[in-house]
Amino acid sequence: MADRPFRFGIVAGLAATGPTWAETARRAENLGYDSLLVPDTLWTLSPWVALGAAAAATSTLRLGTFVLNAPLRTPAAVAHETVSLDLVSGGRFELGLGAGRPGGEADAARLGLPWGTPGERIGRLSETIRTVKEALAKSAADAGSPTGGQAARGPEMRAVQQPGPPILVAGAGRRLLTLAAREADIVALGVAPTGTEYDLAAKVGELRDVAGDRFDRLEIAYNLAAIGSELPGWLAGQLGADPAELVRSGSAAILSGTPAEMADTLRRRRDALGISYITVNGAFMDQLAPVVEALAGR
Repeated sequence: MADRPFRFGIVAGLAATGPTWAETARRAENLGYDSLLVPDTLWTLSPWVALGAAAAATSTLRLGTFVLNAPLRTPAAVAHETVSLDLVSGGRFELGLGAGRPGGEADAARLGLPWGTPGERIGRLSETIRTVKEALAKSAADAGSPTGGQAARGPEMRAVQQPGPPILVAGAGRRLLTLAAREADIVALGVAPTGTEYDLAAKVGELRDVAGDRFDRLEIAYNLAAIGSELPGWLAGQLGADPAELVRSGSAAILSGTPAEMADTLRRRRDALGISYITVNGAFMDQLAPVVEALAGR
């Protein structure tokens, strides 16, 4: 498990101006982060617009959704946007999908869309993955045909990455982890901010159980909510708990210590659990940068 190199990404979706957002993307790239990931909420930037702008402002930074709420989009729309963004980014896109974040029901109501039961949302996620993969396969086949896929509407677009952009699925429950283990390239573990190292290990064990022989083919991701022990008060609203108390109780989502100590923690988690893709709240991009410099690609 330790053979997979570390990757690091920031999760961000807010900016006061377009130039400010472009600078966020460039700074992440310059600090050595591998990816910029944009959440899917109605109080952050549209992920498709934000990632398109970030693609224009950078040259090597990978770009992803973290994660799209599958119930809020038709599968065909997601497939079209996936091919489009992979094309305009020069093959730097990663499609992150989920069955609906906590609080997503309010977004659905504002958009006038049904939210559905957990089972219905997982079904929509499965349908979205299938539709995206079919669209990618069709665009590749059409591009290789004698006519280049040309029809009355023009040639089919073709993703740069083949057979297509990596698919990340975020999940916590067993049904969602089972789908992720079967269909995804990357699995982002859903563990509550109160979760400890024990809870993180238990979630990896559950993923291993449902993935079977496919486990070693999966890249395992885990999102860090914060870096350090002196944390801002606003973080409590995001985490739903007092950050200081989370640190005291051993939350695995808050990484603290010296850069060397933090690097050791991440190495230990990779060796024991196979977690090699580390994402972090963009507000702590600078705090994690020394660890990124020490570990990225190693």
